[in-house]
Amino acid sequence: MKFICVTSLFASAAAFSSSAFAPKFNAGVKSTSALDMALAEGQTPVIIGVAADSGCGKSTFMRRLTNIFGGDVVGPLGGGFDNGGWETNTLVSDLTTVICLDDYHLNDRQGRKETGLTALDTRENNFDLMYEQVKALKEGQSISKPIYNHVNGTLDTPEDVEPTPIIIFEGLHPMHDERVRDLLDFTLYLDISDDVKLNWKIQRDMEERGHSLESILASIEARKPDFDAYIAPQKEHADLIIEVLPTDLDKEDKKTLKVRNIQKVGVPSFDPAFIFDEGSTISWVPPADKLASPAPGIKMASGPEEYYGKPVQVVEMDGSFDNLQELVYVESALKNTNTKYYGELTQAMLKLADAPGSNNGTGLMQTLAAFAIRSIYEKKTAEAKLAQS
Repeated sequence: MKFICVTSLFASAAAFSSSAFAPKFNAGVKSTSALDMALAEGQTPVIIGVAADSGCGKSTFMRRLTNIFGGDVVGPLGGGFDNGGWETNTLVSDLTTVICLDDYHLNDRQGRKETGLTALDTRENNFDLMYEQVKALKEGQSISKPIYNHVNGTLDTPEDVEPTPIIIFEGLHPMHDERVRDLLDFTLYLDISDDVKLNWKIQRDMEERGHSLESILASIEARKPDFDAYIAPQKEHADLIIEVLPTDLDKEDKKTLKVRNIQKVGVPSFDPAFIFDEGSTISWVPPADKLASPAPGIKMASGPEEYYGKPVQVVEMDGSFDNLQELVYVESALKNTNTKYYGELTQAMLKLADAPGSNNGTGLMQTLAAFAIRSIYEKKTAEAKLAQS
């Protein structure tokens, strides 16, 4: 057991599930270099940070992102433990490497029991190493990265990771350390409200696993101080926040969601999406004959706001829809979606129709965010080529 004495608080993010990555999954991935993913000479990787609490949809979002970038090979680095490789949290696809920040835990599970701190606590994470390795990858250097084994809670033998054109760091603290934050080209925060977290946990742990309401509430309350202290403050630094709230359409409805896509204005290479008319405040109820929705209905909104004292553009969907193909009607009203053709947004949603949130605003806003990241990558790549010419 590796143990390092530390002192302040943070609870462990869920392991990245490789099974969540649907496109042509290939368990035989041996290394990033085998994917023809080598950086072009002089190319600087685009580095993305995705922050969220455990169980907040990071894996689903990464599935949508990988789907949009495409590629014939998606899977765990080295093939994974069940395919002759090792237990890894690192996922690779054409162009992209996804690194789970749990790998930078300072202590293993037993070590945290001895310190009395959770993985949410920043003192239980090695930010010096995180900074050095993010910096090295951005400079085109390979790294030897630790592995946090979620199966048995140990710190395993490090793995070699090579730089690829797009590198995504996902987990609890991608924006906590200012040095790391300054290296990120774009940042995203998945923000699930306390009420929605409670409803989801009740549905999963009480209805599906037989846990008592008292034990669920105690579990939530026990980790809330660490979350509020160490995770939530990163929202202020995010370029895009996907905020998931209970519906405003029916206060008794505990399952329908209102989802807000909060987009910071003035971020390089990023043009926020909006509905109908940029700068206008829009409230829109699509007609039922063009976008059928179950009770309590559906409502869209868009407009400028302030978030932590900074200007943002917000796109909002409250409610869910019955027929995913009819989303193309909403797509016709959305502007600055960063798609290449009309219908691409709906097509991307249809490809992952079985994914959580595909009939409501969570899937829509995650897909908009994924297209924004693709656009940022393409713009930065074009700028770099122009600079070299």
